[in-house]
Order: sequence, then structure tokens, then C-alpha cells
Amino acid sequence: MLAADRSRLELLARLGYAARGVVNLLIGGLALLAAFGRGGGATGSKGALQTLLLQPLGHVLLAIVALGLFGFALWRAFQSLLDADGHGHAPKALVIRFGQIVSAAVYVGLGVFAISLLLGWAAGGGGEESAHDWTGWLLTKPMGRWLVGAVGVAIVGSGLGMARKAWSGSFARHLACEGATATWVLNLGRLGYAARSVVFLVIGGFLLLAAYHAAPDEAHGLGGALLALQEQPFGRALFGLVAFGLAAFGIFEFAEARYRRIDMSDGRKALDAASARLA
Repeated sequence: MLAADRSRLELLARLGYAARGVVNLLIGGLALLAAFGRGGGATGSKGALQTLLLQPLGHVLLAIVALGLFGFALWRAFQSLLDADGHGHAPKALVIRFGQIVSAAVYVGLGVFAISLLLGWAAGGGGEESAHDWTGWLLTKPMGRWLVGAVGVAIVGSGLGMARKAWSGSFARHLACEGATATWVLNLGRLGYAARSVVFLVIGGFLLLAAYHAAPDEAHGLGGALLALQEQPFGRALFGLVAFGLAAFGIFEFAEARYRRIDMSDGRKALDAASARLA
């Protein structure tokens, strides 16, 4: 891989972290406004992109974010297929790398949705309608309930992994910052991963219920998960705390755009090895 190619990929990856920051900051910010009765609302990534489009210079901002989402998807694919983070090939590492390629697919889909918004092609449905649709589609397939249940288990597992990250702060090893900066970035990341773990556990739990009852309407996206939190005892406080954490994660993603170690050396070695085998 040429140095110029690595530089372009690093730029796209950093733009991708920033784009992810914009999306999560909007999700958390809108939820915080709702928690304090100042408007806003519980929404997911698609709703955040729709909100961005309505802002001054919304088309320009959304176009930049769309490019970032595709850049992040490319970086995720690079992380997974070429092991850019050096996870290795142990079973746990392969699970992590599989999650990264799934993440790449998710961000490609989100980037396509952003482009469709820019072109005026997007339908009015948001994350909830999408969750119902794909869950209903899966349930029509052979062993559909098991498939939906497997996705639910995977999302719950992802949520538990995020909780572990929040507790251990293990994500900090990928950050190139020190001193006071490292401290506040670490705290932002812990808050963010803790909030995301709660949301993922709720989403995964709803999918397990949808599988058990064979009822696609029981599946919920991020916005539905936030609303479900609001309906619990002490729901307003819980909703506000999770909203604050999601906003913190958005700010953390901006820090990742600046400080994240993006090492292409392992990926370059993998490419060189693959080229040698093909030669």
C-alpha cells in the first residue's frame, strides 16, 4: 500500500469518526432536550440525519457526514479484513473482527440513507419502521425466529462488550494522548460506552421478545429503546442519563477523530502477503 493511499485512508477514517460524532451528538442532544421538556425527541441515527438536513447549510453538512460514514465503513472493513488493529486470529479476535465487518455494512447503509436524503429519495419511515420491516422479513424465513433470536443475542453480547469497555477503559490503548487530555477523553469514552451498552441491551432484549412471540412489532431501534427507558420507574432520570452519555459519546468520537491511532502497518503486511500469494 502506497504512503499516499495510507494517508487518504487515514483521512477518511478520521472524517468517519467525526461523522459518527455528529450523529451521536445529535441523538444524545435531541434526547437531552426531550428529557428537560425543551423539545427534541428520542430518535435513532436516521432521525439524526434527517434533523441535520433541516439545519442551515443542511445539505452541505449532510454531504460531508455522508462521505464520513462511507469513510468509516471503509476503515471498519480494513480493520476487519486486514486486521489493522492487530487483534490476531484467536476465537475472541475473530468475533471482534466479525463485528467490525458488520459495523462496516451498517455504516454503508447509513451512508446510502444520507445520500437518499440529499437526493430526496428517502421514504418517511425511520429506525422503528426499519426494525419492524427487517424483523418481519427474517421471521418469514425458515427458522426465522431462531435467526431473529440470534441477532438479539449478538446485540446483547455487543452491549455487554461495551459495558466491559466502559468499566475497563480498554479502548484507551488506541488513543495517542496523554495527561489531562487523556483523562477527559477516557471519561467521555466511559460515559459513552456505558450509555450505548444500556441501549444495545434494550434493543437486543426487544429482539429476543420479538423472536419468542414471532411479533416484529416488538422489535425496536435506538429511538424505541430510548422511549422504553423513559417508560420505566424513574424513567425520566434514566432517559436523561443515557441521553447525556450518548451526547458524551458523540464528543468522544470527535476526540477519536483527533487522537485515534490508525496504524496501517498490519494491514500493509497483510496486503503484501496476499499479493505474494497471488504472484
